[in-house]
This record gives sequence, C-alpha cells and structure tokens, in this order.
Amino acid sequence: MVHTETDWLKIPVARHIWQTRYCRTAANAPQEHSIEQSWQRVARALAAVEAVQSGHWEQRFLALLRGFRFLPGGRILAGAGSGHRVTLFNCFVMGLIRDDMDSIFDALREGALTMQAGGGVGYDFSTLRPAGSAARATGRVASGPVAFMRVWDAMCATVLSTGARRGAMMASLRCDHPDIEAFIDAKRAAGELLHFNLSIQVTDAFMQAVESGADWPLLFPAASLEPADDARTVLREWPGCDAPVPCRVLGSRPARAIWEHLMHAAYDTAEPGVLFVDRINALNNLAWRETIATTNPCGEIPLPPYGACNLGSLNLTAFVREPFGARAMLDLDALRDATHVATRLLDNVIECSEFPLEQQAAQARGSRRLGLGITGLADALIMLGLHYGSAAARELALTAMQTICHGAYRTSIALAREKGAFPFFDRDAYLGGRFVQSLPADIRSGIADCGIRNSHLTAIAPTGTISLLANNISSGIEPVFGMRYSRKVLDRAGEYRHFDIEDYAWREYRDAGGDVQALPAAFVTARELPPLAHLDMQAALQPCVDNAISKTINVPEDCPFDDFRELYQQAFRRGLKGCTLFRPNPVRGTVLDIQVPGMMPDRHCCSIEREGG
Repeated sequence: MVHTETDWLKIPVARHIWQTRYCRTAANAPQEHSIEQSWQRVARALAAVEAVQSGHWEQRFLALLRGFRFLPGGRILAGAGSGHRVTLFNCFVMGLIRDDMDSIFDALREGALTMQAGGGVGYDFSTLRPAGSAARATGRVASGPVAFMRVWDAMCATVLSTGARRGAMMASLRCDHPDIEAFIDAKRAAGELLHFNLSIQVTDAFMQAVESGADWPLLFPAASLEPADDARTVLREWPGCDAPVPCRVLGSRPARAIWEHLMHAAYDTAEPGVLFVDRINALNNLAWRETIATTNPCGEIPLPPYGACNLGSLNLTAFVREPFGARAMLDLDALRDATHVATRLLDNVIECSEFPLEQQAAQARGSRRLGLGITGLADALIMLGLHYGSAAARELALTAMQTICHGAYRTSIALAREKGAFPFFDRDAYLGGRFVQSLPADIRSGIADCGIRNSHLTAIAPTGTISLLANNISSGIEPVFGMRYSRKVLDRAGEYRHFDIEDYAWREYRDAGGDVQALPAAFVTARELPPLAHLDMQAALQPCVDNAISKTINVPEDCPFDDFRELYQQAFRRGLKGCTLFRPNPVRGTVLDIQVPGMMPDRHCCSIEREGG
C-alpha cells in the first residue's frame, strides 16, 4: 500500500516525531515544512556521493523514501544534508577499556563524544578488575565494573539530559568474570543504571556446564592482579589479548546456580539479556580478523571495538497489494528492486557521515558494514490475512527476508565491481565464513570474482521511532502492540506528551469499511500470542541475518518461572545470537497507557527515546 503525505497529516504522533527528531532546524527554527522536504534533503545529500548519474540516483533514492517504502535509520533522516557535523550512524561499540584510570576516563570521554554526536554505544566491561581485587602495579583495591558503570550512567544522563532523545548504552560482561552475579543484580533496584541495557556474554562452554551441572570457574588475567603463591591459573582468551593468557581462578560457582540467578533477575526485572557470544563470533563474516564481545544498545548489531553500523528498514506494508482480501499479496519483485536501491543508499551513507572518533571512521570505512532489515512485518501479515503465530506467517516473513538478504548481497557484489570491495576484504577468508557459505552459489561465485562492497548487509532493528513516523506501522518484527492505546513521547523541551495511537493496519481496515468490532483472526496483538510464537518468528528469520535481530519476547505476568527459563534454553538450541524476554514488572515501568485492559507495557530496552533514533 502507498502511504501518502495526506495520510501522514492525519496522524498527530507522526508529525510530532518528525518535528522533534527529523525536521531540519537552524537557530531552533524549522527549515522544512513537510516530510517531502526531508526526503528531498536526504536523497540529494546521499546521491551527491555518486561520481556519475547523481541526478538519476537522487530520483531513485527519493522514490524509495516517498510513501515510507524505506525508512533509513534516524540519524540518517535527521542528519543527511542538514549541514550539521553529526554522525549518520545509529550504532557504535566503543573501544577496549583497559584496567587503569587513564584508560577508563579516556573511554568515558570517547563515549560522551559519540553520544553527543548522536550515536548509541555498547561496552564490554569485562576488562575491569573485579571488586575487592588489588592491582599488581599499585596495590589499589578495585571498585569493580558495576561501580564504574554508574559513572557512565551519570555521564549519559548529563550529555543527553534534555530534548526528544535519551542516551542509550549497552553494557555486557563475560559469564566467567568474578563480578558476574553483581552485574546480574545491577538493575534490580528501581532507578539504577537507567541509561544502560545489560547483557551477559554466554559461551557455549557455560551452557554445557549448565546442562551437565558442572562448576564454573570465575577468573581474571593474572598479570593484572597482585601475585599469590597458591593461585591456580588457566589459559583463556581475553579481550585485548592476541593469544590466550594465564587467568587466575578467583572462585567458582555451580553453573546452574549462576544461570538460575540470571533467570530470576530476567524474570523479575527483564534484565539482563543474553548474548550467545560464541555463536556471534562463529557466524561473523569477519571472524578471521576481529572478536566481538558486545552489541549496540538494542542488540541487532554485534560489533568489534570501535565498530559502527548504519541502519535502514524496508517497510513491508508498502509492498502489500490488494490488502485484506482474497487476492492480497506481498510484491516480492518490488521488494527486491527496493532492496537494490536501499543497499546503494546505505553504502553512500558511509561517505557522507561524520565520525566522533577517527578509530570509528577507520572501522566503518574498512568494513563498510550495513544493517538492512524490515519493519511493519506484523501489520503486513494482518493485511495479508496471516496470523502472526502461524507457520504460513513465518514462511512469508522468511521469504521476504531472504529476498532482501540475497538481493542486498547481489547488489553489494555489483557495487564492488563498480566502486571496489571493502578495504578489509580477504577473498579466501571471507568465503570461508559460515554465513557466507550458506548463501546461494551465484552469490559466492560473484564474491570470488568481484569481491563485495560491504562485509555485512542485514540486521533487524527495533525501529520504534521511524515506525511511528510512518503512520504507526508495527515496529521491526514485533507483533502489533495494541490496536488502540495511548503512549507518552518526549518533545523538544524534554517533556512528555501523550498521544492516542491507532495501529496502521487496524486504521486502514476501518477506513476501508471493515468492522473493527468483529476483526478477522489475523488481527492479533502481542498479549494474545504465546511467548513461543515470538521466539519462532525470530528463529525463522535468523538464517537470513548476518548481523543480528532486535527482538523482545513478551511474556505474560503469570508465566510460570520454569516456562520462562525454558524459553532461554530454546533460544540457544534454535540458533539465536541473543535473547531478551520481557515480563511486566514494577521495576521497569511502562511508557504506554493501554485503552484496552490487560495488555502489556512497552518493551523496556527499545523504547523510542533510547533506540538512538
């Protein structure tokens, strides 16, 4: 379906989002008076990169943006062609935090500069000594990772304390760090670490220890600790070390006890989530040259130190033809064509963007990572008459994502032929990657012959903000939250305004004469779906995503703990790279006020103020 500007004018929250986040301003005064002008600005700026036919590509980019067919990441929509020195990248992972005060506060400064420029950031705090341990060089007793995270949290609150956006950070910690259980409990108290999402780096060995009931050693590099005559050491890979290093075992716990502790925290507070870090690294297209320990704030982009990624999402509702009827279909040819243009557009972002740090520029330009995904999935399924929890819905979603994945890879090969492969490209190493080996033969042959322009091409982001902008389509691959509800959204002054929200598909059905008092079965909301339906959808799409998927699995408040815990086990068994479950709880609160009783609160980690954009 085509989303016209006339439709958009009817949606107060969409105009509010545009006015407060994406409309170009100067001296606090708007310089654009319609979303069309914003699209023109972005298309012109990104097409200017083209050495030839820039006018042709400007028109192609503009046609892609019109009608919300493609939703570039928020930093692109806000910054491209604005004249402001800002990053167009939503997502960053910061550099290694070395365990000394100079490095710690250098890392704090780098994070502040990145967030000030508009990026969300991720950190691995595993390199900081456990609380109570003494340093070899100075003998000083460490405060531990959680204490230093509070410093970061205060910085984030200060740097982005006003306006329509709030700072977003991810903190991760290794499952064998001695402070792992303090980290698990770090957000149990209301008001703690409000600007962080937390995730545990869970290894395959840890999951095997949980399964077998083995003890789990807690350790830290011996070279950083005061000598001890009776210390037991083991060799471990460690962040910042080129080879395994001796790590002192500072204690041990039953792996199941740690896992139970994590599960209870997630059940009670929705955090931490888990990152299946060995799988992330095994499936990384650049596994031969980098090690990944954390992600961007919402989890869809696992990145190495100083890694960055720019995002965009194809709006599946815009490719549905003859909705709500027996002839409803998803136009895969149009989706494939849009993928070709969207891939080129995102590749051009790299040339147009500023970077807060030179290390980030080097990583972004060296790998040319992209994160092209989908949004509006749940509404598109409704328009096609498919129940979100059905096998037919998963098959349709997989077909759409496979079309995008393969289309993006083929476009990137063509771009490499035209403009050159990404600088880090190593043909044999790249073709040896597990994900690349899963691609069709013609793609692998094309990479062998021409190289490829971008190391990674697909990701599925939460897209909460840009989906509201696009007439409140369902966000990412999440189910429809509710057909009608109220939510609070920040304005430019940093104050919340409340808006009555109507789901896009529900509104389109009503306006086409449908009876909203007797909705077809496809009109299903998140609370009406079993948690396994969420997990099934994420697992169905993971094989087509070379980065990762941001997905929060909604769980009813009365979900038995054993069932909750089993969902995490299922996520590991089904090949996911990460998992976050949200069960309503008093700690995380809500930004939505539901007009229909009994529905769940908003997803905690991907609220529109925190997703970067």
